[in-house]
Parts: sequence; structure tokens; C-alpha cells
Amino acid sequence: MAHTPDAPIARAPYAADPARSRGRKHPEPPSRTRTPFARDRDRIIHASAFRRLKEKTQVFVAHEGDHFRTRLTHSLEVAQIARSIARAMGLDDDLAETVALAHDLGHPPFAHAGEDLLRDVMAPYGGFDHNVQTFRVITRLERRYPLFDGLNLTWETLEGVVKHNGPVAHRLDEPAFRAITEYAAADFDLEFGTFASAEAQVAALADDIAYNNHDVDDGLQAGLFTLADLADVPLIGPIVAGARRDYPDLDDRLLRLEAVRRMIGAMVEDVMTETRLRAAELRLDSPAAVRGARRQLVAFSAAMDRDVTELRRFLHGRMYRHFRVNRTRSQARRILAELFGLFMREPDVMPDEWWRRADVKTAQDGEAGHARVVCDYIAGMTDRYAIEEHRKLFNLDIWS
Repeated sequence: MAHTPDAPIARAPYAADPARSRGRKHPEPPSRTRTPFARDRDRIIHASAFRRLKEKTQVFVAHEGDHFRTRLTHSLEVAQIARSIARAMGLDDDLAETVALAHDLGHPPFAHAGEDLLRDVMAPYGGFDHNVQTFRVITRLERRYPLFDGLNLTWETLEGVVKHNGPVAHRLDEPAFRAITEYAAADFDLEFGTFASAEAQVAALADDIAYNNHDVDDGLQAGLFTLADLADVPLIGPIVAGARRDYPDLDDRLLRLEAVRRMIGAMVEDVMTETRLRAAELRLDSPAAVRGARRQLVAFSAAMDRDVTELRRFLHGRMYRHFRVNRTRSQARRILAELFGLFMREPDVMPDEWWRRADVKTAQDGEAGHARVVCDYIAGMTDRYAIEEHRKLFNLDIWS
């Protein structure tokens, strides 16, 4: 029977239950108006790191135009898709939305160029990983409460942030994971060897759906390829052709938007169908069964997975490695490399709060502690702020 908007949706037996949350590292009285997962969502939305996503890049640098996606618009799109899928499948939509909103908080400025640069310069000092940085943001770097650092989120939200892409037990020896293993030691075991909740897995697939679609949209808007170039690309090619058949007089802008809308719908339907099949096959009857399952629950079908892989291959060649994007990426790497080098040599040119942190961490952990503070400062920058800081610190002409 088809679902209608007014029909109640039965709660899946393997859905997360906010009434049975494993709680927070620092106990707090419950909210009178919100479930624990809804409270987590609100804490993320009010976080400084979340606001800064508005000027952090997806592919294009934020100052290149206000029509392209930023980390903030991307996170909102992921959250909308995750919430819709979770609700339709009888899962806890607050938890799915929360993990979706949090998943990019640790991304540095300039997208993958920024992450690659920080990974390189931090290699001698414990490394850099944007998922681990997200964990650092929500457990340590956000300072909004008198009794603890971080946001003191629930076990389920933290687990979702750490494991939304699958178990991570094989990565625990990586120095970058130290922040997670220290937080989870003894009294807050995040069960690194298991899968995350169904809701966190939904957030991960919603991320895939959102960025594949908005990269097509942004690439077309930027003129890096045309609708005609997509004709032979699996998934999007047939969808564009179908939309053109249905609306032969539609202009390219509306045709682009209609095609992207249809592709999101196709991917969402595929995820829901495949996930229901897997749930039945795995005989899941509880959230614990999802975590202990022999394979991931929320996934694309094999056919959709092949099509998405081919679409990514097209985007990699025609968009992510386009010379215009390469030029921006090259410039971004130089900006961040020069900022990192300067802050390592002269920490007193950082704002007072960060200089004091660097002084304390250097005394505790030596050069590695100093480097981690510099990395935290740079990773928290927006594209625009990084460009402006570099201009102030390296261009004498601003004083004239």
C-alpha cells in the first residue's frame, strides 16, 4: 500500500529510541520540550562551527558566486533528504537529521584542497582527518557551556558522527584518531567495530545523494559541462532525456532543475527499496541488530551503485579536475601552507585566544601540541577569512 502524507508510519523495530538513549558523557537533566536527539540537533544548529559553514567551499570557493553550494547549503540539503528517508522508513528522523547537520563541521576551508594540505603538513604531528576534526569540534573546540567543553551530545549522535560510513576499528592506530579514542575510553565506549545506527547510515547515504546531485547542478551552472555532455552518462543521461521528452519546450535552466529533482527522487527510492530488502534478509529486530549485522543496512542497489560510480567518474574528469578548479585548488593550498608555516614560526601573530592555547599545548605536548592548535585554528576558518588573514599577513600594500 502506498504511503500518503496523512497516513501514520509504523516505527521500524530497529529504529533508535530516544527514550532509551545511552545518554551523555556529562549527565544533564532532560529537556521538557525535546527528545535527546532533537536537543542535539538544536545544539549543532546554534554552534559557531555550523554558522561558519556558510562560507566554506564545496567545490567552488565561496567568493566565486552566491549561486553555488557551500558546506552550509549542502548540510541543509543532506539533512532534508536524511529526515525524509528516515521518516518514510519509520526511523528516528531527529537523529538522522542531527548526524546529517553535524557531518561536515570539521571540514577546513577550500574543500578537499584544504583537507589535503592539512593532512600533508600535519603528517609529522598526528595527521588530519575531517571526520575526526568534526569530533574534535563537537567534543572539545566548541565552548558554550560552563561545565564542559564541546556540546555534550548523546552517545548515538557521537557514534553516528564517528561511524556513519561504517566500522572504524581498523583505524584506531592512526594518530589522528587519538581525540576519539581518548574521549571514548572506558566509560563511553563507541563500539568502533560495529556499524552505526540505521539513522546514521541514512545520513551517510543522504550525503552521497546530495553531493552527486548538487555537483551536477553546480557544474552545469558554472559552464564546466553542458546538458548535451550528460547524454551518455548513466543515471543522469536518461533522466535528462526523459525530462526533455515530457517538456520539449523547457529552457535549459528549468530542464537542469527538473533533471536534478528527478535524480534525487530516483536515488531516494532506490535506497529505500534496497534497505527494506536488506532489513528483511538480515531479520533486524532492534537497533543492536543493526550494529551487529554482517553488512551495512542502508545502501544503494548494485545497479544504482554502478551508475553512481560512473557519474562520479564523469564529474571527476569534467569538474573536479577542470583547470579552473585546479587553479583555485592550487592557490588555496599555497594560502593555507603559508599560514600554517607562519603560525608555527610566529604563534604570537594568531589572535590572543589561539596564541594562549598554543602556548599551553606546546608546554604540554611540545611541537605536536603547537601544531594541533594551529591546525584547529586554520580548520575553523572560512574561505573568506583565510583569504583575508593571508592578505593581512603577507601583503604589505594593505598598510599603504
